[in-house]
Amino acid sequence: MKYQVHIHGPGLVAKPSGCLRYIFYHFKIEKYLYSIKVTIFECYKRSSLLNKDTYLPSLEGENPLKKRGLCTMIVKEEFLSKLRRYFSLNLYEVKIWTALLSRGVSTAGELSDIANVPRSRSYDVLESLEKKGFVVMKLGKPIKYIAVAPGEVVDRVKKNMKVEADEKVKRLDELKNTEVLGELNTLHTQGVELIEPADLSGSLRGRHNLYNHLELTIRNAEESVVIMTTTQGFIRKVEGLKPVFEQIKKRGVKIRIAAPLNKESKAAVKDISDVAEVRHTDMKARFCIVDGKEIIFMVLNDTEVHPTYDVGIWVNTPFFAGALNGLFDLAWKSLKTAKEVVGK
Repeated sequence: MKYQVHIHGPGLVAKPSGCLRYIFYHFKIEKYLYSIKVTIFECYKRSSLLNKDTYLPSLEGENPLKKRGLCTMIVKEEFLSKLRRYFSLNLYEVKIWTALLSRGVSTAGELSDIANVPRSRSYDVLESLEKKGFVVMKLGKPIKYIAVAPGEVVDRVKKNMKVEADEKVKRLDELKNTEVLGELNTLHTQGVELIEPADLSGSLRGRHNLYNHLELTIRNAEESVVIMTTTQGFIRKVEGLKPVFEQIKKRGVKIRIAAPLNKESKAAVKDISDVAEVRHTDMKARFCIVDGKEIIFMVLNDTEVHPTYDVGIWVNTPFFAGALNGLFDLAWKSLKTAKEVVGK
């Protein structure tokens, strides 16, 4: 049997559950789930009563129950996680904020009940949201809070993030002219002198970290840069490292790249042809040799591993790097030029 609850216009149809003394109605309003105890109209906070048999129609127009604070809002954890990630908020902040958005205007106590947040924490959470521009405090007794429109919140957060980023960049720029950087360089220089050349090696995890270290190593090149990579790796390097290639090219550094070339990589070949010599190879390998001294090689096939789990090894070893560079020179002579494979 279904029960009809009339609320100023469209009715709410919900399947009841509970015991002899109480009946709970579960329903959906504007994509949020609510529960009410119809006998005493108190908040019911246990979402476990929601089940697949519950009839959850949408309700148009204003909801007086929500306005009077007679129901508990249940928001999906996935939605809260997205809000935390987008707006850099903690769990209590997103719960209180979404609760206030559903009410428009409310007190800290009401929001604590709706969002299922400890009352003692709701005040400092609202104060934090106010400082960040998510809510506005309304003067009077009791103190109430007004939700700022989501569109306005997005603009405010963007502005605040830009201001914070600019301040951090400014501090880092100012650091270059201070004694702090000099002391750090001294520590690094003295530390390197104490390290054996064979110990200059490291493991790099994640493609983002790999490319950061690759860029740093290539930027410090003085004579030559040799790269063997895959088709997709070649395209990525042209897109991400071309400015670095142009810088070292002006210093007279010779750049050679070997990769499987096809129609997919034709645009990348054309884009890099003025700064690097590119040739075709069928060999599957991923490594970079700088000045015949440093090697960065990737141990996994980039087509079979997620970028997050890509792994590379960096080694500063003139002996091994020189030998590998010599083998590359022998293979290079027999490789077809990019023009022969993909044309102009």
